[in-house]
Amino acid sequence: MELLELIRQPWPWYVAGPLIGLTVPALLLIGNKSFGISSSLRHICAACIPANIPFFSYDWKHEIWNLVFVAGILIGGFLAGHFLANPEAIQISPQTVADLKALGIQDFTGLMPGDIFNVANLFTLKGLVFFVLGGFLVGFGTRMAGGCTSGHSIMGISNLQWPSLVATCCFMAGGFAMTHLILPHLMKLF
Repeated sequence: MELLELIRQPWPWYVAGPLIGLTVPALLLIGNKSFGISSSLRHICAACIPANIPFFSYDWKHEIWNLVFVAGILIGGFLAGHFLANPEAIQISPQTVADLKALGIQDFTGLMPGDIFNVANLFTLKGLVFFVLGGFLVGFGTRMAGGCTSGHSIMGISNLQWPSLVATCCFMAGGFAMTHLILPHLMKLF
């Protein structure tokens, strides 16, 4: 199999999971750095906002590696999406399709349901709820938990940090509650 074809194919969990997991010891061994994405927004704000806000008053240049890491993720995502995209349709479980259709979602052509997440919905009440309110709640939760799912679930648990285990359990419980208790009611409203 050609290397390009190998990269284009979905990788099984037993390959992708350990590769993601190996970023933890690699970051620790290379530079004693912790993996996490949400802190990059704080670094960007500290660099761009000249206000005297205590939360942003620190030496963000010491954490510039995190901004380079996030830039690499963005560039890698762009390159993968434009040059390495798998031309086959995204595989979704038939049960998931049936559950989503029961909620009124019919568009399964992209990574996210187009019935909810599209530019046409951006300036509607549905867009306000799913994009603005949802984004605010994710940001608030990330700040309140002291990190995002990747930081806690990948980095924190691998370092045996009790707060990361608790945060990850709360992320999972919140996701289940949203999926099974709140989303069906929101979809009926819109």
